[in-house]
Amino acid sequence: MPWWLVALLVIGAVLVTGALPTQDARALAERTLPVLVFVAALTVVAEMCAGAGLFDAAAGLASRVAGGRRWALWALVVLLATASTAVLSLDTTAVLLTPVVIALARRTRTPPLPFALAVLALANTASLVLPVSNLTNLLADHTLRAAGVGFLGLMWAPALAAILVTVAVLAVRDRRALRGSYEAQPPHPVRDRALLVVCAVAVGALAVAFVVGAPTAPTAVAVAVVLLAATLLRHQKLPVPAGDLVPWRTLVVVLGLFVVVATAHAHGLGTALARAAGTGDGVGALLQVAAVGALASNAMNNLPAYLALEPAAGTDPLRVAALLIGTGVGPLLTPWGSLATILWWQRCRTVMLAVPAGTIVRQGLLLAPLAVVAATLALVATS
Repeated sequence: MPWWLVALLVIGAVLVTGALPTQDARALAERTLPVLVFVAALTVVAEMCAGAGLFDAAAGLASRVAGGRRWALWALVVLLATASTAVLSLDTTAVLLTPVVIALARRTRTPPLPFALAVLALANTASLVLPVSNLTNLLADHTLRAAGVGFLGLMWAPALAAILVTVAVLAVRDRRALRGSYEAQPPHPVRDRALLVVCAVAVGALAVAFVVGAPTAPTAVAVAVVLLAATLLRHQKLPVPAGDLVPWRTLVVVLGLFVVVATAHAHGLGTALARAAGTGDGVGALLQVAAVGALASNAMNNLPAYLALEPAAGTDPLRVAALLIGTGVGPLLTPWGSLATILWWQRCRTVMLAVPAGTIVRQGLLLAPLAVVAATLALVATS
């Protein structure tokens, strides 16, 4: 039975039996439905950009700018993955950038695994930059706004620390695979240059809009409509079948996770997690919140982990930020820790790159503790 159907059955059972009280269900819908609309719209934006060749063009440009040096090519892939995660979300990076980067590595006769693993790592650790970078950020943004705290002003230092630690660790680990040079390949012909320019401008405008605090869901929907219309007006074929343009199966599964966690909260889960997360906003307390968030994310996925621990963080912006660090940067230890990791693993298999689960776990053990601690200490230092 497919997971989306299981999720639908669970949602129906919970609502019919009254296991989730009506008031709690209404509050959950008010918070999560705008987030799911945003994800759907941003997926359309990303698909239109991929269909227009924006990701391929960016990777090809990186190949030429690197001048035949593998380490420079890897550094540019790191920049591309970071920018994609920050502006288009970690799931977009996992789904659309992963196959492009693997193909780029193969074209330059470079081992593809270090490139793919860098995308996986940064899809998670670069997801603290903007509210749109991660679904958990969107869930937390309303709490921070209510406290009069800007997301970027609070999270820039933790985001920078997590990214720098990730890049430093991976650069040292993969230094041997990144030696040597390659012959730059000629660029692929662009199918429709005008459409490519429209997509590039739209993504740039989207990034600016998100940075200045424009409403996320309406902005993403507007850009998605513009790019879809532009693609059709240029008489270009949609990159995926119309029925798959919006990832409704994934969204149903995510909604199911939300409902399960909300139901568990209504029956005492929040009390147990609140004890584990502790209280206070000192250095030790914030590290405790981040650590509990990371462990819970790796155990059951970061989306339900954030919702489950949100009451323990309360309305204190520092505790909310520490929880975001744990649930955003921390879920690197297990293949199911974040939706992005699951999607990344699937895309690797699609392009015939076998990545054992142990490889993901080892990278997570190497990165997660360092990145979570560094990001939390950066939060303390700049608060």
